[in-house]
Amino acid sequence: MENKYKRLKSACYLSNVSMSVVGNLPPLLFLTFRELYGISFTLLGTLVLVNFVTQLLVDLAFSFFSHRFNIEKTVRAMPCLTALGLIVFTAASWVAPRFVYPVLLLGTVIFSAGAGLGEVLISPVIAALPAKDPDREMSKLHSVYAWGVVGIVPLATLFIHFFGRESWPFLVLAFSAVPVLSAILYATVSIPPLKTEERTGGVLKYLKNKSLWACVAAIFLGGAAECTMAQWSSTYIENALGIEKMWGDIFGVALFGAALGLGRTLYAKFGKNIGRVIFFGGVGACLCYATAVFVNVPLVGLLACALCGFFVSMLWPGNLVVSTERFPNGGVFIFAMMAAGGDLGASVVPQLVGAVTDAVSTLSILCPLADQLGITTEQLGMKCGMLVAMLFPLAALPLYYVMWRKKPKTRS
Repeated sequence: MENKYKRLKSACYLSNVSMSVVGNLPPLLFLTFRELYGISFTLLGTLVLVNFVTQLLVDLAFSFFSHRFNIEKTVRAMPCLTALGLIVFTAASWVAPRFVYPVLLLGTVIFSAGAGLGEVLISPVIAALPAKDPDREMSKLHSVYAWGVVGIVPLATLFIHFFGRESWPFLVLAFSAVPVLSAILYATVSIPPLKTEERTGGVLKYLKNKSLWACVAAIFLGGAAECTMAQWSSTYIENALGIEKMWGDIFGVALFGAALGLGRTLYAKFGKNIGRVIFFGGVGACLCYATAVFVNVPLVGLLACALCGFFVSMLWPGNLVVSTERFPNGGVFIFAMMAAGGDLGASVVPQLVGAVTDAVSTLSILCPLADQLGITTEQLGMKCGMLVAMLFPLAALPLYYVMWRKKPKTRS
């Protein structure tokens, strides 16, 4: 039975790698876009916002209208959208300077729609396959995303280092091969039927359940903790910590991805008591954010950014595990609602970090404080932005503690 679904699993894993491409490659190019096209940090943060808001809208569409979709055809179309979006994204380099940002925005919307479909559909596809330990299979699936980051970051960084910032479109085009390969695999396999509510009214019983909203809040805060560091660590390490981009990306961002993958891989192999894992993950994330902001030793700050990946590794997939334990018959709806919660956190908070960075950077009243700290106002702005980001895993701790100490009741 395992061999029967091997190619389908490979397609799902490649879809998750595609999601790591669209989630992590654009932020690695933020400073490139800023230097080449003069795009502000707020607008760069807006690209992240649009990415996850688009995914959020897809999540919500599936939450309420999954019964109206042809699931099999949608799964097959998913990687095609991602590839198309990446190709459109590269077209920004071919247009007049004043149109660069709109084209980047359009490409982001298209590949984000593909990523949103992936978030809603890949997990339930894996959950629908026979497995001895479904929780560990879910963790393994999400570990592939993290290991994708480990490969993407050094390859992208070295490419830009050796070929120059102006060559970024060729880098994006090269990575578009990942969803193309995924699409080819999906075209050659059969996809198991997924449980969906037969009508929109079928979801109302879940929406009245406070436990569902607690799960959504938990993944919102977890998604914020993970994705803010993932999205901004490259820029933060280079600008706020003053470490050269190549070394910062390889030893900071790539190590963040490696730590993320390690945490998920370890849970897939040895994991148990997911509530405890999530709680102490939140504690560790808070400490890593605080260290990156307050310790004025660049190497220590870099390592804090990297180690944060280990602590946030189970905040997203772990909350998926908790939600499926509480709602074992929820099908695609539960996965869609959880994806919506995670995407909301992953969109609002990185955008907030960009806005705080720009706001603080332009306050001349803070120049004496920046001078006293021996940093620029832009560096001070980035530190303030990351300090705001730390508040989200901190706010999650009471909720994670309750989830740890309170045994879930099985619900329909």
